[in-house]
Amino acid sequence: MSAIKELLRAEADGSLSFGDYELPEKTKLSDFRHEGDIYKVKTYGEITRLEKNDSLVYESVPGTAVTNLQYTGDEVSFTVEGKEDADITLGLAEETAYEIIVNGESAGVMTTNLGGKLSFGVELSEGVPTGIDVKVK
Repeated sequence: MSAIKELLRAEADGSLSFGDYELPEKTKLSDFRHEGDIYKVKTYGEITRLEKNDSLVYESVPGTAVTNLQYTGDEVSFTVEGKEDADITLGLAEETAYEIIVNGESAGVMTTNLGGKLSFGVELSEGVPTGIDVKVK
């Protein structure tokens, strides 16, 4: 998988793909309309951030490329790629326990804070997509 050259795109299945960790300078795309919501992405080598209606959906440090991001009820799933290990933060429900599954294996259960943020680290190798599923426990 390579970086998403459009910065943000809607896939045929309704999911979103975004991010270009290969960019040397911060690049933004605003006012992307998808299924009645407005998205904004900011991405480059140091950070990738996606917002929906001005609320955090996804953020990684350093930057990453994400494909097929889907929120389906109590689950978030996506595939992520980056040059190196990344810290990922997702905007989810407040004070809720979630199981984090990386490439089909449980990485444990974490609870979101009062703001609904869930942060975790993931080991990445450039050119190797990593599947992430986050499910309400």
